[in-house]
Amino acid sequence: MESGYSPHHLSHLNSRGEVHMVDVAGKAATLREAVAEGYLAVAPEALALVREGRAGKGDVLAVARVAAIQAAKRTAELIPLCHPLPLSGLDVTIAEAPLPDGSARGLRCEASVRTTGPTGVEMEALTAVQVGLLTLYDMLKSADRAMTIGPVRLLHKSGGRGGDWRHPDAPAPAAGNADG
Repeated sequence: MESGYSPHHLSHLNSRGEVHMVDVAGKAATLREAVAEGYLAVAPEALALVREGRAGKGDVLAVARVAAIQAAKRTAELIPLCHPLPLSGLDVTIAEAPLPDGSARGLRCEASVRTTGPTGVEMEALTAVQVGLLTLYDMLKSADRAMTIGPVRLLHKSGGRGGDWRHPDAPAPAAGNADG
């Protein structure tokens, strides 16, 4: 997959090729947002438990949303070179949806994360989605051990020196919503 970056753009390497945490002290604090999504393929019987509120471990969707929020707030503890960031906003939605390959229905988790700071929140959005999906798996595994997580991807990000970016396969923002 062509990313558009060369090795010279790998900012987590210093001039000696050693890993380091990027110094963002000189970067302007701007409004930054990132939105990520991911899917959990679930057997129809397990999906029915969620839909009908009959999962044995309680409100599966509420617990997964809280886990996703908690994970976004703790991303810097999990990803070694991430900066700890004060998050100004975080929305997580989890809903039944068709899987991207059209094979069946499953659960889709989307996280939208915002901050005003010197670096972006892409990792926080992706971490929120991954942990939300892992929590769903944990809460539903007694009903379906064959669940599959993925794909997970960044849909778009805005703000910062790099400006706006949208995944080539992401849907266009809704009319009247510049952020998507």
